[in-house]
Amino acid sequence: MTTHLEPNKTFPILETERLVLRQFTPADARDMLAYLSDPVVMKYYGLAPFESEQDALDEIDWYTSIFQKKTGIRWGITLKGTDQVIGSCGYLNWSTQHYRSEVGAELSKEHWNKGIMTEAFQAILQYGFDHMALVRIQGLMELENIASQKLCEKSGFIREGLLRKYEYTVGKFDDMYMYSLLKEDFSVVS
Repeated sequence: MTTHLEPNKTFPILETERLVLRQFTPADARDMLAYLSDPVVMKYYGLAPFESEQDALDEIDWYTSIFQKKTGIRWGITLKGTDQVIGSCGYLNWSTQHYRSEVGAELSKEHWNKGIMTEAFQAILQYGFDHMALVRIQGLMELENIASQKLCEKSGFIREGLLRKYEYTVGKFDDMYMYSLLKEDFSVVS
């Protein structure tokens, strides 16, 4: 993984073998709407499927605000050689005091089962431990979200337990599994 900063910017750009993870801009709203309007992609996102470019612009504004407040960071996932955003991944609820953050990700279903999210996930985990001083990275996911559970387990996360009725989203209470990865347990998945 290569990490570099664009001139006059502080947002880190991460490069892997096939991907460039970069900051979202308003120009990405249409690409974002394409996958975040898909009910299959949004099934475990915690929000209703997006209905307009304004929904996507609001999400991009939120990504910008968590980065500026240093409470999180969200990268747009692009394939090298293109600038089309096909998903995102990153951190939220970053606690510098406790050296931990939650991780999250989603990907356009046209790109599922190609190893793209595993590659992106490894890059952001490495970044979190190396540049954000994280000691613990945690993931919360619904019990039915098998793909995310497999992604976490493949990356070395351990399921710690069940949080009953932990979140209220899209008109329902959700039970959530808590997964965690500690810095000393992290190794790059090949």
